[in-house]
Amino acid sequence: MHTLLMTLLVIVSLALIVVVLLQSGKSAGLSGAISGGAEQLFGKQKARGLDLVLQRVTIVLAALFFILAIAVTKV
Repeated sequence: MHTLLMTLLVIVSLALIVVVLLQSGKSAGLSGAISGGAEQLFGKQKARGLDLVLQRVTIVLAALFFILAIAVTKV
């Protein structure tokens, strides 16, 4: 069981890295990061097409990563 969970964790980790790297940057510099974070929290959802799909896949993979990481520590 531990080997299966570790294998799934590695696969999900690699997939999460690939999906994050495929996403386009919002803006450059520290000021862009701060305003981009505020826009993400308080602004309207402006992602369309591939960016929206990648954003949702990132959320799902991140949740799976946390669940698998906790499951590996419990086993």
